Amino acid sequence: MLDYQKEFIKYALDCGVLKFGEFKLKSGRTSPYFFNTGLFNTGAQLSKLGVFYAQTLIQSKLQVDILYGPAYKGIPLASAASIAYSQLKRDIPFAFNRKEAKDHGEGGLIVGAPLQGKVLILDDVITAGTSVRESVEIINNMNATPAGVLIALDRQEKGENNKSAVQEVSERFDMPVISIISLTQIIEYLELDGRSAEQLEIIKAYRLKYGI
Repeated sequence: MLDYQKEFIKYALDCGVLKFGEFKLKSGRTSPYFFNTGLFNTGAQLSKLGVFYAQTLIQSKLQVDILYGPAYKGIPLASAASIAYSQLKRDIPFAFNRKEAKDHGEGGLIVGAPLQGKVLILDDVITAGTSVRESVEIINNMNATPAGVLIALDRQEKGENNKSAVQEVSERFDMPVISIISLTQIIEYLELDGRSAEQLEIIKAYRLKYGI
């Protein structure tokens, strides 16, 4: 686990974005942890979140031309990551889509830079992969190339086909999916922290049952 990943987990805990307890998921499973990037909801928190996204992109060595945030959650993520990336590496354009195409003024479906070259999709987590599928379709229609997906957390949890949502997306669209952290790193952090032994065992049992 890299230093920025440890820092991100601590930051997510401090901000209440990562919580432990009992949480009912859409799948019907009861998860011992929950992660909600929507709770990074101040300017300072969003600014720091953007740095973690940018650091992960730099660490991945993935070469991209533009950051794309699918509406609505992806909009602040792409914006913050673009700002952070410009400060850490180089200036990089970003764009996002409208839920409904604008039929007046300049019109169009895309706000921000034109989608061209290699496009990286930014999101918080991947569950059903619907957002990625829609994003890939939009990018392809603009004659650009979907180059990968960058998310905050990979739950590493198997679905109906015994593959995780991340694995299914990566295989279906033949592109990498990278994450700031994964469940593996959360467990490693708790092992190093040593203060949540009981919670750690519950999460390990959950991973043993549902993990990939």
